[in-house]
Amino acid sequence: MTIDLTRRTLLQLAGASSLAMAAAGAARAEGNPQGGGPTYASRTPMRIGMVTLRVKNLDKVADYYRDVIGLAVMERSATAAKLGTAGITLLVLEARPDAAIEPRNAAGLYHTAFLMPTRKDLARWLVHAASHRVPLSGFADHLVSESVYLDDPEGNGIEVYADRDPSQWQWSEGSVKMATDELNIPDLLSLTNTRVSDYAKAPDGLRVGHMHLRVGNLAQAQGFYHDAVGLDPTRSRGGAAFLSSGRYHHHLAMNVWQSEGAGQRDDAMTGLAWFSLVTEKQDILAAQEERLRKGGARVARLADGVEAVDPWGTRVRLLKV
Repeated sequence: MTIDLTRRTLLQLAGASSLAMAAAGAARAEGNPQGGGPTYASRTPMRIGMVTLRVKNLDKVADYYRDVIGLAVMERSATAAKLGTAGITLLVLEARPDAAIEPRNAAGLYHTAFLMPTRKDLARWLVHAASHRVPLSGFADHLVSESVYLDDPEGNGIEVYADRDPSQWQWSEGSVKMATDELNIPDLLSLTNTRVSDYAKAPDGLRVGHMHLRVGNLAQAQGFYHDAVGLDPTRSRGGAAFLSSGRYHHHLAMNVWQSEGAGQRDDAMTGLAWFSLVTEKQDILAAQEERLRKGGARVARLADGVEAVDPWGTRVRLLKV
């Protein structure tokens, strides 16, 4: 399989006839109405830990994350599956066979973003996706990173990406420069053998680099995730806000592109059950809990931290590791 053939295959899988169309697809995945080093995200004072999803068809969705993303199935039963890399849990799926699918205009998950350790790993995964004819929804160059978008069988959004080195990120007055440009697929694929897929499993360094949420009100969401949880703003644009710890480009994105005015989420539906932000510092965790309680958030104590509920019912666990 030549690079050109792979590129055509990827364009077909993204439902696009050109790189510009594919970038437009990624722009839609990022909600654009107009069309760290690899481990930096995990070296910050706070970082994303794991994600738990409620799913109707446990076997089908678990197989998808195993076969498409390459996660190892660490535990599996009739009611749940735990997946990850190198013995580290990244994703838990909870079976809810009678649940209705959460609509895309509700608050909840926009996408889970899996961060590849290196750009070559992203290239290897892309060849894997093309060889298995995995449907894609777009791919783009975001300046700070290179990304591919897709959806799991129940419509939960996924981003697979690789960061550029933080020395290449451009900051101005506390805001990081990002874009949704065309991904240079030939340059990316030049890093690997496009004739043979050698992506048998996710690399050990794969992590959830960031979470992207749908919220009902952006100012209210910023009040919760910035003022109470303690993430710092890194960027904002029409209908979206980006926050992080330790000057990562973003550990959390939030938008109202489809969900403006959304009310409380229905826990009887599929979708995001909870995600975790983890820290090694007890003082950070203590400060988070104090701010949350002072702000009137719903907070429950856990053995290794606390669970808080955002204004739309999305649960975030703040944990010490």
